[in-house]
Amino acid sequence: MRTTVEFDPDTAKAVEDLRAQGKGVSEAVNTLIRAGLVSERSRAPFVQRTRHLGIRIDVSNVADALEVLEGSDAR
Repeated sequence: MRTTVEFDPDTAKAVEDLRAQGKGVSEAVNTLIRAGLVSERSRAPFVQRTRHLGIRIDVSNVADALEVLEGSDAR
């Protein structure tokens, strides 16, 4: 299958670098796509930070819980 694809300058350079190693265009593009599919993200894991507020709130009734947290004048 033939398809016209326009590369951004950075990806075009990556393709050309692989072509300089003797790979064809299709092989170079497939290699780069595969590398992108398996690359690990370097994000730190999410950690929930909590603080003790010193109060206990019954959240079975949302309206009452909001009134305790925001005060009766919040409405």
